[in-house]
Amino acid sequence: MSKTDTFSKAAADLLGTRGWTSDEEIVTPWLTDWRGRFTGKALGLASPASTQEVAALVKLCAQHGVPIVPQGGNSGMSGGATPDDSGDAILLSLRRMDAVRNFDVDARQITCEAGYILQTLHETAEAEGLRFPLTLGGKGSATVGGLISTNAGGTQVLRHGSMRAQVLGLEAVMASGEIFDTLRPLKKDNRGFDLKQLLIGSEGTLGIVTAATLRLLPALADRAVLWAGLADIRDARKLLLHAERVAGDALEGFEVMPRHSLEAVLAHSPNARAPLEDKHEWNALIELTADASTADALPALARNLLETAFEKGLVADATIARNEAQAEQFWMIRDEIAPAERAIGPAMQHDISVPVTDMADFVAEAVPRVEKAFPGSTAVAFGHLGDGNVHFHVLAPKGATPGEWEKTEGKAISTFVHDEVTAWRGSISAEHGIGQLKRDELARLGDPAQLAILRQVKQALDPHGLLNPGKLVPLETSASSL
Repeated sequence: MSKTDTFSKAAADLLGTRGWTSDEEIVTPWLTDWRGRFTGKALGLASPASTQEVAALVKLCAQHGVPIVPQGGNSGMSGGATPDDSGDAILLSLRRMDAVRNFDVDARQITCEAGYILQTLHETAEAEGLRFPLTLGGKGSATVGGLISTNAGGTQVLRHGSMRAQVLGLEAVMASGEIFDTLRPLKKDNRGFDLKQLLIGSEGTLGIVTAATLRLLPALADRAVLWAGLADIRDARKLLLHAERVAGDALEGFEVMPRHSLEAVLAHSPNARAPLEDKHEWNALIELTADASTADALPALARNLLETAFEKGLVADATIARNEAQAEQFWMIRDEIAPAERAIGPAMQHDISVPVTDMADFVAEAVPRVEKAFPGSTAVAFGHLGDGNVHFHVLAPKGATPGEWEKTEGKAISTFVHDEVTAWRGSISAEHGIGQLKRDELARLGDPAQLAILRQVKQALDPHGLLNPGKLVPLETSASSL
């Protein structure tokens, strides 16, 4: 019996027929990332049903020297949950681990397993008059474990922070097979490093998240969704500052999109309608929210925000959604930008951040620089202006060949964009993670001290390099080989 067969038999004995398979028809759909950029191979697909099974499997993999690639909903954007093409690794799916272990409504805390779906989490909280303050377009497939491993963001970061801010406690299986358990949250705990924060955003390279205790908030009693037309991205920054002064904690979302993005959605989505009659070079989507204690004052607050913005000359035109259906239509436009772009043709997508105070200036300067350096391309920036993170996409010239353009001029464009971001002291990954997509760019542009610490931590916690190899942490030879 070969080494591979020996391991597969041991895995099957450990996990049973539901927990282990090497059936090609079952495994293959999970070997390609959501964007279709990376496809790998695997010895098989492991689907443990408990933390204890995960721990036993990790020990088995360590015994046989088998790498592990953890996977949640496989909806990541950087190839972080896709194995390489060696076929030496196993895929570890946490989707069977989808139980709610504890739900303390009074404390506004829920403890759920890594495979719990984000949309289900929303529904569970809402049934008890609560809410989980993080959402994103892939909420129907994204899992709690995946969100934690990538420190996901979304449209509510402005007020509530990224996934890191939502995690009160964590359970994870380390490379040794030991179970790290801090699920019971403590308001104050000064026993050294906050180790759970080290695991959040580590993309499965330091440990495998199996469960988490998450904070919840009171359910929204009402919201006001506003759409404003602007002449310039710098006007959007001024409007954001005004909204923060007027609305305070009621300001939950502030998204921007250029005219190009709006028109792309209107052309692509038959149900989309332009919120304003006239065309504007930039648009801002603003959401104000209120719980039961402040709901009565929300309509007046929204009107006051726009009236004072007009008085200050901050907006060219604006409107407030008349009802919930129209509010959803406004947000649908924002959510449909990426699909509308894909219908146009190939593009290079960049998930970047710079300091919030600099983002408007960065966009105003970087867009024409990219288009000048790569004639025929179209640069668009849209997204979370309020937290300094925009999606900076560069669309290929007309007639570009999909698949070929990305590997040639598209690659050069990404290098150019990342250099621009670095010059502004920003980050090449704001919320989508590094994965394998940006690992070499991190090696090229990262601070040497930061990279050294990343490698040292990885070596300390995963000395044999079996946890999600080839992701996030650049090899020491990467920078010199570029």
